[in-house]
Amino acid sequence: MNAVHLRARHHLHLLQGADELFAAVVQSIERSHTEVRLETYIYAFDRQGEALALALERAALRGVAVYVVVDGIGTPAPPAPWLARLQAAGVQWHRFSPLGYWDVFFPVRWRRLHRKLCVVDGLVAFCGGINVLDDYWDPHYGALESPRLDFAVQVHGPLVHDVQALMQRFWTRLEFALQLETRQWSAARRHWQAALEPAAAPAALPPVQAVPATVAAALVLRDNLRNRSRIERAYRQAIGHARREVLIANAYFMPGRKLRTALEHAARRGVQVIVLLQGRYEYFMQFHGARAVYGSLLAAGVQIHEYQGGFLHAKVAVIDGRWATVGSSNLDPLSLLLAREANVVVRDAPFAQALRERLMDALQRQSLQVQPARYLARNVWQRTLDLAALAVMRLGVFVIGRRY
Repeated sequence: MNAVHLRARHHLHLLQGADELFAAVVQSIERSHTEVRLETYIYAFDRQGEALALALERAALRGVAVYVVVDGIGTPAPPAPWLARLQAAGVQWHRFSPLGYWDVFFPVRWRRLHRKLCVVDGLVAFCGGINVLDDYWDPHYGALESPRLDFAVQVHGPLVHDVQALMQRFWTRLEFALQLETRQWSAARRHWQAALEPAAAPAALPPVQAVPATVAAALVLRDNLRNRSRIERAYRQAIGHARREVLIANAYFMPGRKLRTALEHAARRGVQVIVLLQGRYEYFMQFHGARAVYGSLLAAGVQIHEYQGGFLHAKVAVIDGRWATVGSSNLDPLSLLLAREANVVVRDAPFAQALRERLMDALQRQSLQVQPARYLARNVWQRTLDLAALAVMRLGVFVIGRRY
């Protein structure tokens, strides 16, 4: 199993919720001079989305190159007035792989852009699980009483160049695909050659005072080609080395055999393993599929808590109070197969402890622990729904072509 290579000299700031994240993102964009790149699964033109769009528009009008990529399923076409404004300002906006009517019959078209990334001037980057969406609003459920529980991280340091290079290559490949569709062969050749060239490093890193050399971090990616299991391997490796505590919060949790085994082995060797999951019904697969795998985890001594304070959307973990990850990666098999994901892995006790404190607060004040006896006593109808969700998930994995 290849280890994740973490590099030092990073300054990290944990951000909780859309209000904290987009206040920092907008502030960085307002100070930008050369380039802003943004990727997200959902971009809603609500309170958060409009504030961000205004910042992108202002940046483009003063000559900053602005590139935005949104997912073609998660994000519909922007409202016509906003699209006209952004285009007039020079913002380059691309919807990744929107599905046509017949595309549902071709699994290769199901691949989604699920990363939530932003990089500004090659000097500051943001990575997490937070969509461009008001924390108190849901496209399916309307107004929410409580904000979503979700996190992101603001990064200064060498990792920023990794994010910038990744986003540059992805944009160039999108341009290449567009040129092929329109049969502009010479332009496509130029874009493909550009995609193969390494991105230039930023001229200088921003001055950050008192950055401890021990703050190490890495960008860990998952796509559908070379990096299908990198994020899951990073989880398994960290769990395998755990000695005291594994704390995971994940919105869509249906771990495969290897990850379940890692969690169960850790619990059996005396590690306190705590998993914080969605307690509210959001989607059939997410709600019932997760419950189908509770049994073996509970039998091994894993503590499962269900979040009741609102919708849980986090994809984070803290291990032994010094290893942490924050990103967009769910722990279910279809996400592992279909989604382009990005997580930041961190080895730093203060950062890990800050994340742990927020998770423990949510766990203690807004969650209910699943009791093994009550789980085993659930009625036949609930068991049937759980098993049906698991069967549908496995069928989906089979159709895509990978065993689960």
